[in-house]
Amino acid sequence: MTDLVIRTLDESDAHLFDTAPDPLGAREAHRLTHHRPDWKRVALRDGTVVARAAWWGGPDDTEPVNINWFDVADGEEEAGAELLRTAPWQVEELEFNLPGGWRDTPWLRAAADARFTAVRAAGFELLVERFLYRWTPECGLPERPGRLLFEPEPDDRVFYDALRRIHSATLDAHARAAIGAGGVDRAAQEELDFFRWCPSPREWWQVARTPAGEPVGIHIPAHNPSGPCVGFVGVLPAQRGHGYAYDLLAECTHVLVEHGAQYVSAATDQGNFPMAAHFAKAGYPVVRERVNFRAVRP
Repeated sequence: MTDLVIRTLDESDAHLFDTAPDPLGAREAHRLTHHRPDWKRVALRDGTVVARAAWWGGPDDTEPVNINWFDVADGEEEAGAELLRTAPWQVEELEFNLPGGWRDTPWLRAAADARFTAVRAAGFELLVERFLYRWTPECGLPERPGRLLFEPEPDDRVFYDALRRIHSATLDAHARAAIGAGGVDRAAQEELDFFRWCPSPREWWQVARTPAGEPVGIHIPAHNPSGPCVGFVGVLPAQRGHGYAYDLLAECTHVLVEHGAQYVSAATDQGNFPMAAHFAKAGYPVVRERVNFRAVRP
């Protein structure tokens, strides 16, 4: 076998990235995603791309946030692992956006498993599998139940306190990982940092209360760099069991549409059965599945 050549790309040779096969449909999954040429790397053998990866970040980020595109040719898992290991950027997370039901199609599952083998060899471990949703007007606006009152809240401390309480009993794998690393304070702060990172207005954030004034939860309509999305929906532990997450999701969708959204993206962990049920009730179809890996640090 000939020697492996690993290259970080630039504008002059960015076309190399697109010469590899795309069995998992990553190009379609990222048609709204902007990748910088100089945050892409390829591994070549005899001039043929046998592995490729794209690091991604927001338009104002000076370092990548994650790896969201990774491919490896059959039998080249070690080349893919070396491509990741030798990268100049260290990120905490790598994700795959896969076709829905990919496990049920043998060749899709084989392609995914080869990539999973490579990223594990590069020092990543499975964090969570998620459903990706995309609401469009054809789905119909979810009905507002009218049980709650929604209003903006300018004080970040109100959201921080709500996030601490919400994450004290959560099914979300990312929040649980943050709690394991630094407690609920860290999980709450990471959420706030993400909301602030999004380019959408702070004024969109809303708190929800009962007509009697009891706090119920929060929702964050947002735009990430790819477009409008459900940034966060969370119900306080004391208010769970009433289906209020649906009310929050419906309101979040309406707010985004009122601000011009022609579609709304969203995601939830596959193990979060209550939230998945609320997305189904609100008319959000599953369009892809996401598998998140996180870096294993000493």
